[in-house]
Amino acid sequence: MDYSLLFIALILGIIEGLTEFLPVSSTGHLIIFGSLLGYTDEQSKVFKIVIQLAAILAVCWDYRARLARVAGGLGSDPAQRRFVGHLLIAFLPAAVLGVLFHSAIKAYLFTPLTVAGALIVGGLVILYIEKRAYHPRMQSVDEMDWKVALKVGFAQAVAMFPGVSRAGATIMGGLIFGLSRKAATEFSFFLAIPTMLAATVYDLYKNWALLDLGDLPVFAVGFVASFVSAMIAVKAFLGFVSNHTFIGFAWYRIVFGLVVLLTAYAGWVDWPT
Repeated sequence: MDYSLLFIALILGIIEGLTEFLPVSSTGHLIIFGSLLGYTDEQSKVFKIVIQLAAILAVCWDYRARLARVAGGLGSDPAQRRFVGHLLIAFLPAAVLGVLFHSAIKAYLFTPLTVAGALIVGGLVILYIEKRAYHPRMQSVDEMDWKVALKVGFAQAVAMFPGVSRAGATIMGGLIFGLSRKAATEFSFFLAIPTMLAATVYDLYKNWALLDLGDLPVFAVGFVASFVSAMIAVKAFLGFVSNHTFIGFAWYRIVFGLVVLLTAYAGWVDWPT
């Protein structure tokens, strides 16, 4: 057993869980730290799918009561049907564009330097949005209409560019289109479920030949680390957004991106391109 690989799995699992639902780009962090740790082989492709699935299941567990109400009310409760309809509408832009451009994006944009640039630009966008006058019209996800859901869906589609952050794009989009901070964050969490499940199934289908039972210990460590850290992050983040802005996350993105670019410019790290 390669214990160094188990340690890498633990680190990357924690990173995935902590960053998946924050506006800092989990994909970007995995690309950067995976490169730093030298974990970029074929196995790593499936590993990243597995730990992403763990993060999805964590948010499903956190919202299990709401999801049960939705499932139980689909046949009789118009509010629950409307909520599911809004999720499907918001899911469509990323689903369509993902099928069309998934391969090209992974081939040309999944590099640490493109991620660093996206982190910086995304941070500046968050700062700009936070400086605007803020007058939320909808305090709950149940107050949304289909037009707002579609707009948030197009905002999510921007996050196909690695480093933008799916959570960041949907939350900031929600704020721009009139959702409160808590409502925008909760809708981002709910929208992550169909979006990330679809992406996980698609990636598993594309990389099915890479699955190997011998990798099970590595995947198990990463899965558990991602699941536990995602549960902690979701609970903490929901409490945070009720009374704070996202400016701290914006500056984190900018500084992190600049550090990556500085290490490349100075030749301290030989980042893959």
